[in-house]
Amino acid sequence: MIQAQDLNITMRQPKRIHWLKWLRRTHAWVGLWGAALGLLFGISGFLLNHRAVMKIPAAQMETSQIELALPVPAPENAKALAAWLQAQLKIEQEPGRIVAEPEKQVIWAGQKHQQPALWRVDFHTPQRSISAEYWSGNAYVSIKRQDANAFAFLTRLHKGVGVGVGWILLADTLAGGLVFLSLTGLLLWTKLHGSRLTMAGLGLTSLGLAVFFTLSSL
Repeated sequence: MIQAQDLNITMRQPKRIHWLKWLRRTHAWVGLWGAALGLLFGISGFLLNHRAVMKIPAAQMETSQIELALPVPAPENAKALAAWLQAQLKIEQEPGRIVAEPEKQVIWAGQKHQQPALWRVDFHTPQRSISAEYWSGNAYVSIKRQDANAFAFLTRLHKGVGVGVGWILLADTLAGGLVFLSLTGLLLWTKLHGSRLTMAGLGLTSLGLAVFFTLSSL
């Protein structure tokens, strides 16, 4: 009876070793796939994490502003204004946002004022942002342009500002890879090290610190 049990254990060992080799190999290849993107997102995530409290003045946007005279007749609506700006400023990408706020009554300094209609048009790429603002009745449109330095470019890529579908899908593969690496890392730890208590302690400590700092920030 004891010999039969030993034989079963011996037969299971090669399967277990083969499965662990496959798991480690897959873990390594997925990690290699996400290495370059992980470095980019790690650097930009570090900069984004320090943008408010412990500021690191690395990511910068150079701002310039002009007022551009409108044609006669002026564009009829916000979409027409966006099309005119694309042609006038030679902007290739489509507008990221078009907002048309109707005329409305506002209260300022205790008095009622009639505020004219407002059109806003934004164009975004990872390298730059162009924002146009037009108040109904004006003969011009105010245009603000912001150009990103290298670090700001990385943070805008991280946030997906002005990127295409291809970049979004590529970043999704990194997100999926991180989930996969987390799960396979847990499996490898339990199978190779066998200390589930240590694994649980590390995981709960990390989760506890995350919850503590989240609540302390509220």
